[in-house]
Amino acid sequence: MIHIMQQRRAAWALLWVLVCLVLTRCSKPEFNNIDITGADYAHDFALTDASGARRTLADYRGKVVVLFFGYTQCPDVCPTTMAELAQVRRALGADAARMQVLFVTLDPQRDTPQLLARYVPAFDPSFVALYGTEDQIKATAREFKVYFQRVDGPTPGSYTLDHTAGSFVFDPQGRARLFVRSGTRAEQIAPDLKRLLG
Repeated sequence: MIHIMQQRRAAWALLWVLVCLVLTRCSKPEFNNIDITGADYAHDFALTDASGARRTLADYRGKVVVLFFGYTQCPDVCPTTMAELAQVRRALGADAARMQVLFVTLDPQRDTPQLLARYVPAFDPSFVALYGTEDQIKATAREFKVYFQRVDGPTPGSYTLDHTAGSFVFDPQGRARLFVRSGTRAEQIAPDLKRLLG
């Protein structure tokens, strides 16, 4: 009798473990983009917006934040990504006000606050530009594992930047959740943001 009761307890324990595993697997959201939940990088930043205000992730708590590193003289990837993110915001409809796009310049030498104040909101008035000193930008890029390298052009002072082309997405609690590759279409991004908004 004792042996049968022990077998039943063991069976119930096994069943409970299986139920927990299934519920855990089922409750984890499926994303279109790369899930970086729990990453040991991309935790925060401390930079300045075009109006001169100091900004960190905490300033945008309650919103889904999309953070992109680029520069205003970028010939292709940067304007294309920013235009795509403007489409994502429109696709969110009533939830658009709960999305914040942040553009971090990798070119503080040329991207002045005045230039950033014109360039970034041209894609959407809600988008915010962030800048810092060269050391601050390098430190932020390291925190986000973003590569960038100056490539000199044909004339003195003319150059481009090779850089990581992708966006980091944070949930409303300020946790890094997704990495969106360059070239991802708005219809693949918007559903993920809606999931994070709940």
